[in-house]
Amino acid sequence: MNKRLLEIMKEKEELRAKIKDGKDINLEEMMQKVEALNKEEKEIRTREKLLEDLNSNSELGNNINKPEDKKEQRNSKYDSEEYRAAFMDYVVKQKPMPKEFRENQVTKTTDVGAIIPPTTLNKIVEKLESYGNILPLVNRTGFASGLVVPTSSIKPVATWVGEGETSDKQKKTLGSVVFAAYKLRCAVAVSLETNVMTWSAFETTLINNIVEAMAIALENSIINGTGTKQPTGILKDDSIGVKIETDKISYDLITKAEGELEEAYEAGAVWCMNKKTFMQFVGMTDSNGQPIARVNYGINGRQEKVLLGRTVVTTKFMPAFSTGVGDGKTFAFLYNFKDYTLNTNYQMGIKTYEDDDTDDIIRKSVLIADGKVIDSNSLVKLVYKAASVEKA
Repeated sequence: MNKRLLEIMKEKEELRAKIKDGKDINLEEMMQKVEALNKEEKEIRTREKLLEDLNSNSELGNNINKPEDKKEQRNSKYDSEEYRAAFMDYVVKQKPMPKEFRENQVTKTTDVGAIIPPTTLNKIVEKLESYGNILPLVNRTGFASGLVVPTSSIKPVATWVGEGETSDKQKKTLGSVVFAAYKLRCAVAVSLETNVMTWSAFETTLINNIVEAMAIALENSIINGTGTKQPTGILKDDSIGVKIETDKISYDLITKAEGELEEAYEAGAVWCMNKKTFMQFVGMTDSNGQPIARVNYGINGRQEKVLLGRTVVTTKFMPAFSTGVGDGKTFAFLYNFKDYTLNTNYQMGIKTYEDDDTDDIIRKSVLIADGKVIDSNSLVKLVYKAASVEKA
């Protein structure tokens, strides 16, 4: 601390003792002395603050002593705030390095790189995951669990009648689809020490990982969900939709699938398949030599995949077509995703809490959801079936 500041503190303490004693004192004189000391103290502290700011914002040290740096701590002593400050003083002011940052050894030219404090890019590089193609397409609702959607497989038929005649009364049969409440949960725990010592990129990446995991689980369940403790997927019920079996992909296969899609359900139906499967269609041509598959680029530069004029949605949750895909396995399908309803009745968010037993910091996200096929009339499935080999 500044020498004069110490003297001021001492004088104030003496004045405080005199005032407390209350013997032979002039209060007006005391008040003037206190005001003068306060003014001098304020000037000294302001001067020191300005000097500190000038030092911290110098050209060589403009990355030192910033508020955000104080939150970042590293295991390496050479990456600590104290070392960086000492290193700056050594370079700028020729101050000797503190003893704790020096070793009783001879530094060689091969060791120089270790002396300069390392820096860490505020980013974590991770393998990318593909998701987000299916969720925007399905019908989303937010009703309480137990949601019932009425369905009907029979429509009344109109008949021509003569004068004075009537028609038969028809029965309207109704069924229903009931939604349950399944819990999707993702929790990540880190130790208290790790939570305190890591930097901002860790926090951001951790939360993004949780959200990504939830979205991936939802999209996978929309297609492949078993219906047990999770939504029922589009491909779960083998009896719904039209099934086309094949051992190879071809132009005729696509035209046959389009023929099976009823006219009333054409609008909104899209192809869904693995990207590798789509790329096997890209090189195919029709009888006029025109490619049946196209990859166009819209105004925003985004790829638009098309098969015979119909949009293709690619996803990793479908197997790629190959001879090893397995008999009875659906490798592509036509469907209007709006005929699938995903009901969520609990707003997903990130909650952070501390485990009292282990002191671990836990971040979790919980979602209550269920999903079901409401209408399967737009569903046409391409299913692999190995060709039978005739015996001679």
